[in-house]
This record gives sequence, C-alpha cells and structure tokens, in this order.
Amino acid sequence: MEHITETPTVNAPAERFTGDVYLNVIEAPSDPARLASALVRFTPGARTNWHSHAKGQVLYVTDGVGLVGTRDGNVVRITAGETVKCPAGEEHWHGATDTTLVAHIAMVVGDESGDGTTWLEPVTDEQYTAALANIGQ
Repeated sequence: MEHITETPTVNAPAERFTGDVYLNVIEAPSDPARLASALVRFTPGARTNWHSHAKGQVLYVTDGVGLVGTRDGNVVRITAGETVKCPAGEEHWHGATDTTLVAHIAMVVGDESGDGTTWLEPVTDEQYTAALANIGQ
C-alpha cells in the first residue's frame, strides 16, 4: 500500500487550456499500469482545448457546473455526482460555465507512448458562447 497525503496543485499548461485551470495529479501512468487521473478545477469561463484520447476518457464531476462539447455540436451540462464517458478518438472539450466553476476527476487509460491524449486547437469564444446557448445559459 502507498499512502499519499498530498499532491501539489499546479497551473494547467496555457497551451492546452483557456483561462485559469488547476491540476492535482492523482496517478501518472507507469508500467504495468496505464491509468492517468487528475483532479482538474476550472474557474468560470475556463476550458480545455479540443482534444481526443486513444482509449477514451471518463470525467467524474466533484463540484460546480460545467460543459462537455463534441465536434458535432453536442453539448451536455455537467454537475456534481455526474459522469461523462468520452469514447476513444472523439474530439471534445470540457470546462466551466461562464458563471460557475467546475471540478472533475479526469481518468484516461494510456497507450504505449503515454496517456494517449492528442491536443488540438483552442475552443474559440464563438464555440464556447454557442455551447452556453445550447444549454440555455
């Protein structure tokens, strides 16, 4: 057993996120295990870039209200206690609403080269505003 009493909070990399986002790594992939997980906190208006995962991603919301959007324009409103599963290869983004923070635990199963995430371009302000309108915000 390993008892970890504290993990440092770090700023999420600006080249992958818009706004203020904070990460606490829970588990980094290491052989033979390939699970990567982190507690991710988004301030109002903050969000990920578009991205996909080779083996999919699971998001478990711990606090607040947020959004998850896909390239086809599908957007879901997420709140504490809910889980969203993003299938392998699906380009998506997630983040807070414009008025409320959101925190979630992000979990991915990595591949041979790491966590299997492909990072893409930022979600534009227009795309974000359309997503808010889609959920009636």
